[in-house]
Amino acid sequence: MQRTIARPVVGALAALALLGTTACSNMTNREERTLSGAGLGAAGGAVVGFLAGSTLIGLLVGGAAGAAIGALTTDDQVRVKP
Repeated sequence: MQRTIARPVVGALAALALLGTTACSNMTNREERTLSGAGLGAAGGAVVGFLAGSTLIGLLVGGAAGAAIGALTTDDQVRVKP
């Protein structure tokens, strides 16, 4: 039963990620970090949640944690220096 729920979740995440990449043109750096952090956190959380037995809870917790980390970082903290 878990696998039948996981497939639509993965499909929805893929569609959301595709939509999210096109919507970043008018965003500030902080907003972009928040969005990408939420997406990466949700994906990672969904995988961990799937392995632990609750994909949805992992998705929600991972997404919230990723968004918080993305929003709380500054440009200086994420800038890669050559």
